[in-house]
Amino acid sequence: MAFKIYTKTGDKGETSLFGGKRLPKYHIRIEAYGTVDELNSHIGLVRDSIQDGHQKKLLKDIQDRLFAIGSSLASDPDKNMITPDIKESDIEILEQAMDEMDAELPALKNFILPGGHPVVSYCHIARCVCRRAERNTVALAVNEAVEQLVIQYLNRLSDYLFILGRKIAQDLGAEEVVWNPRS
Repeated sequence: MAFKIYTKTGDKGETSLFGGKRLPKYHIRIEAYGTVDELNSHIGLVRDSIQDGHQKKLLKDIQDRLFAIGSSLASDPDKNMITPDIKESDIEILEQAMDEMDAELPALKNFILPGGHPVVSYCHIARCVCRRAERNTVALAVNEAVEQLVIQYLNRLSDYLFILGRKIAQDLGAEEVVWNPRS
């Protein structure tokens, strides 16, 4: 018999964590790992839209880390489950990549409007989804144990996506549109 993707167990508005615990689909834990999954899809779109091999590899590695974060967030907190983890070195890799890209970019003196090229816009969308994933994960951490490195990684990843958008804009010769608020 072939494996079916649908189980019908979620038809009444609940879903299972790894470990079997069932939660309503609106639970903040489900929102947190669902947003991480959404972020992962947006990063896949960015990765599929660029040519730079180094950037593509790093984005694939980021997607792998996001699966690790998702598995951690999707696990029953009442059980001592072994899931892939995030390490300090994962955060350091993002910081190093940002430092390298930032060294090639003009100093940022104003807010910039998202856009200028579709790939740049994809980076900004991913950045916004990453910030939402971070907010949801922080909200979850108020009442349940969440690995601190998960929150730090999401925070740094949103910064990385902002810098990546700027670097891609520069590489493509796309204009960074400065925000000039009305007086």
